[in-house]
Amino acid sequence: MEKLTQKVYVWSRNIRLFHWLNVTSILLLIVIGTIILNAKVLGITTEGKILLKVLHVSIGYVFTVNLLYRFFCGFTGKGFERFSKTLAFQQGFIDELKQYQQDKSKQYQGHNPLGKLMVTALFLLMTTQVVSGLVIAGTDIYYPPFGQHFAESIAIDKQDLASIKPYSKTNVDEQAYKAMREFRAPFIQTHVYSFYTLLMFIFIHIAVVIYAERKHHQSLVSAMINGYKYLKKRE
Repeated sequence: MEKLTQKVYVWSRNIRLFHWLNVTSILLLIVIGTIILNAKVLGITTEGKILLKVLHVSIGYVFTVNLLYRFFCGFTGKGFERFSKTLAFQQGFIDELKQYQQDKSKQYQGHNPLGKLMVTALFLLMTTQVVSGLVIAGTDIYYPPFGQHFAESIAIDKQDLASIKPYSKTNVDEQAYKAMREFRAPFIQTHVYSFYTLLMFIFIHIAVVIYAERKHHQSLVSAMINGYKYLKKRE
């Protein structure tokens, strides 16, 4: 017989803040990114598209800083903040995965092995989005951290970088601009395909959380609000 007997503190304030800020920023980035991808169909003007890209990049900075802070906590934090306890392929992970396959009723304070695989995949995809997104921001609207470098690379008069504007040919060397666009092309493809893959993994993540909550009743959602999971103890 099983009954709820343990209230276990699992997710620290740092993890919970990261999680919900991450959820919010990703939702906003998905909405704005989707509008940008369909700007022509929606009849959005060039000025409107630039504004959307500025907004997208600005939220992207929040997303980036939040992710970097999570990486910082992953290497310096305590408990389940540490990547050694939350990511797959750490020492002993394969044995842990085999044990889980043999006994799926086993409970975990943090993520089970499949959960660790999911978290690892999400972090890889989010990191890919950050890197590719920052390169695109630098080549598209000349925003930091790479914007000045790319503006200099295409400028005819490198003393007048202020005249380099999105979608403007003023002070732009056409050959250098073409080379820059060729350089950024694979980053755009990576950003788009990574976006769709991330979206798929998010839906899977949500579905698995709902399934696990209905099956095990561990208060998985509320645990990301108050930090506590409820574990069953065998008698």
